[in-house]
Amino acid sequence: MKALVLSQPNEPLCFVDQSSPAPSRGQVLVKLKAAALNRRDYWITQGLYPGIQCPVILGSDGAGVVTAVGEGVDPAWLGRAVIINPGYDWGDDPSAQGGRFRILGMPDNGTFAEFIAAPVGQVYPKPPSLTWEQAGALPLAAMTAFRALMRQGRLQSGQTVLITGIGGGVATYALQLAVAAGAKVLVTSSSPGKLEKAAAMGAFGGLLYTQPDWSEGVVSEFGPVDVAIDGAGGEGYAKLIDVVRPGGRIVNYGATRGAPSGLELRKVFWKQLHLVGSTMGCPADFAGMLEAVSRYGIVPVVDSILPLAQGNAALERMRACGQFGKLVLHMGD
Repeated sequence: MKALVLSQPNEPLCFVDQSSPAPSRGQVLVKLKAAALNRRDYWITQGLYPGIQCPVILGSDGAGVVTAVGEGVDPAWLGRAVIINPGYDWGDDPSAQGGRFRILGMPDNGTFAEFIAAPVGQVYPKPPSLTWEQAGALPLAAMTAFRALMRQGRLQSGQTVLITGIGGGVATYALQLAVAAGAKVLVTSSSPGKLEKAAAMGAFGGLLYTQPDWSEGVVSEFGPVDVAIDGAGGEGYAKLIDVVRPGGRIVNYGATRGAPSGLELRKVFWKQLHLVGSTMGCPADFAGMLEAVSRYGIVPVVDSILPLAQGNAALERMRACGQFGKLVLHMGD
């Protein structure tokens, strides 16, 4: 099979021929049709992710067809169109992952390949309304957005939510889910074009976080928000303290801009704020995300589709932060 392999950080992925994996007991073999990039893949290639193990096939998102089953797996899975839950071994506590939790695409070989062997418990029926590329773009980012909004953020219809950094995969799914759930959605970006695209998708308002007074603009134009969803951290995180109402929630799922600075704890305790972390999601979150996609008719936003051989070009586009939505690799026939 063809695969994209990371031999070591800070080097391009190698497009190579490898033997296709065979499904072990309890596994299915999936012939992948499409896979999507996540920011995690980029950080691994840059050596900026903990516990890097090479060589490895990256990729956490994938959709395809089951072509073989291992011992103990119902043969009825053969021929089924599936997507893969990339959160392995979450554990028994839905509130937090256990010590064995890991994400597909390191240390386990991931989806930047023509075939993957995965535990049968990690595969779910592909939403029939979605193309292969749309389905392949769904798993990690949509599950992360669902958990951040619904479980950790406890978003309710009629509430106002601020989503930072619109255009990234998780933020874009969060926008779609929040609009579908009946929330009033505000977004931030460094790009006026991305704000326009978000407005076309139902965002009520948008602000450029490159403006030093953007947080004041949120409150003056729209009032305090009930929930803020953030994946950046950095200097902008402290401003979220000012835009969230007393008793409100700030949910953070990443730190692409590093650790927060200038965080005033006095404001946190005086405003009775809830600062909440969120990572990936438990199996119930993945199932809940799929149910929401079906119920609301959500269609993943795909920025661009490239052949598997051009995975390095897709990573370069991610590095430049030019995308709006997901970057997808297709495997051909």
